[in-house]
Amino acid sequence: MDQRKEALDNIICNKQIRIVFQPIISIRDGSVLGFEALSRFTCESVFKNPEELFTAAGEYNRLWDLELLCRTTALEAAYKFMIPPYNKKLFLNVNPNTMHDESFKKGFTKEFLRQYKITPDNVIFEITERNVVEDIAGFRSTISHYKSQDYNIAIDDAGAGYSGLNLISDVKPNYIKLDMKLIRGIHTDKIKNALVKGMVEFSKASSIKLIAEGVETYEELETLVNLGVQYGQGYFIQKPDTEIKEIKTEVLQAVKEINVKKNRLMRDSIFNIAIRYLCNPTGITSPDETVRNVSDIIKQSPNCFGLCVIDKDIPVGIITKEKLSLNLSGQYGYTLNQNKTVSVIMDKNFLSVDSETPVNIVSSMAMSRQNDRIYDFIVVTENKKYLGTVTIKDLLQKSTEIEVSIAKHHNPLSGLPGNLMIEQKLNQYIESNRKYSIAYLDIDNFKAYNDIYGFESGDLVIKLLADILRNNVPCGQFIGHVGGDDYVVIIENHITEDYFRNIVKQFESDVLAFYNETDIQNGYITATNRHGAVEQFPLITLTAVVVNNRSRVYHSAFEISAMLAGLKINAKNNKGGLKTYQKNHFSSAVEPRMLIKVKNR
Repeated sequence: MDQRKEALDNIICNKQIRIVFQPIISIRDGSVLGFEALSRFTCESVFKNPEELFTAAGEYNRLWDLELLCRTTALEAAYKFMIPPYNKKLFLNVNPNTMHDESFKKGFTKEFLRQYKITPDNVIFEITERNVVEDIAGFRSTISHYKSQDYNIAIDDAGAGYSGLNLISDVKPNYIKLDMKLIRGIHTDKIKNALVKGMVEFSKASSIKLIAEGVETYEELETLVNLGVQYGQGYFIQKPDTEIKEIKTEVLQAVKEINVKKNRLMRDSIFNIAIRYLCNPTGITSPDETVRNVSDIIKQSPNCFGLCVIDKDIPVGIITKEKLSLNLSGQYGYTLNQNKTVSVIMDKNFLSVDSETPVNIVSSMAMSRQNDRIYDFIVVTENKKYLGTVTIKDLLQKSTEIEVSIAKHHNPLSGLPGNLMIEQKLNQYIESNRKYSIAYLDIDNFKAYNDIYGFESGDLVIKLLADILRNNVPCGQFIGHVGGDDYVVIIENHITEDYFRNIVKQFESDVLAFYNETDIQNGYITATNRHGAVEQFPLITLTAVVVNNRSRVYHSAFEISAMLAGLKINAKNNKGGLKTYQKNHFSSAVEPRMLIKVKNR
């Protein structure tokens, strides 16, 4: 008999499967979204890993039997370790072709789940991108069937296959799990960084949440937080375990630390206001209050838009006026629901944010919710305890004010922050204890080019540098446009001019596209200089100078500007193009001019 088939039959017949759980957490506040149930065999086997086992099950037409065993074992294990009623999600891996099987539909019902004290809204079917869906039309119908019963859908291993976009379009999942290969080393890989950044924008537009798989380092976690990914899973957070355990304190501390740093950088701006300043106290109720009493409270307050459900100072749900009316409407709505407790009908999937979260981030989170929740009020917490709520009206009004202010202080050509915001960011870093580096980039021979080729071509050159900086400077770092052909980049680390070597190289290569062939072959252009004389000017190049606080403490933006000016003079005189401040680098003869327009305090 085939050794693999015998091993497979033995595992299924003797139920030699155990379940391990791996948590999926919000990487914004550390709260647990749910647990993925992962199957492991309990015996010595010819199969090296579960993937080989499932592959063999497909080959020998036993996939249905194996998946049924795994699902049942997972539900039994979840029932053992979770205290019903569940308030966490259970992620179950399902082959899409198995899911489409009529036996699956008949077996995986609300009645089947009831014995494990779990409801469909807390079950998430993970459909892997690696599996080919054989009957697309039928599969779409199956997905619609389960969604109508409140099940959630996740696309697993997104980025691992080649038809993922089609699968996402067909399934319209609630969650997309980014494959671990896309996450590995993302903090040092610009392509992965850009891909995930694009997925975050897609997530906002589609209201589909992202889960990063395989998070293994602090640096990966930090990058994902800065990019705006909502959830994470991986060994850095917690390894799979047969028991469901609390998230370790050091992991929660890391999540908090990264988000505090991110929010601080944004909040310190005059254009970013913490959500606490929009927060108002709202009526609250307990989970044990009856629906009848809650209805009376809301009716007696014409301006009440809902109540927040609080259990020991912790928000556990919300009741909106509109959704309460829906529950009580109809011929028997009030009769059936009036004596139920609020915990039965409250919305557990509400948006809750920390009080220090900037308004613009909250606005983005609110607008990325599902359509039926997009106008629900937002719960604000402080140290995870209830503080108050913010209405969508107040949030949008303040967001609009901020957007108008930001637009006034961005360079209209590049769309990057201008002088006021550059000075503000410089002072922010100076007043902190963090590492930082300030780079100043200046296009050489730009005036001569602009005079010969015209301001429209000159504008294109300026925008070219802005685009190159956007594509090369890591997400979360600051890029400012001083004006004209001058830019400032602020990096939260100690760097030298080598950091910009590739940027200089790319710019000096790409800018040739804006010259005619004759000038490129000559290596210069002929133009009139400032004194009215005809002169040969070299082709455009780029100078980058850098200062950091590794060995020197700066006390003002004015002081940094003076240092950068001296470096720029030195770099241009030596035709170096790149320069970093070193101690005793300048003689006292250097008289630098101000590069950044700042107030001399």
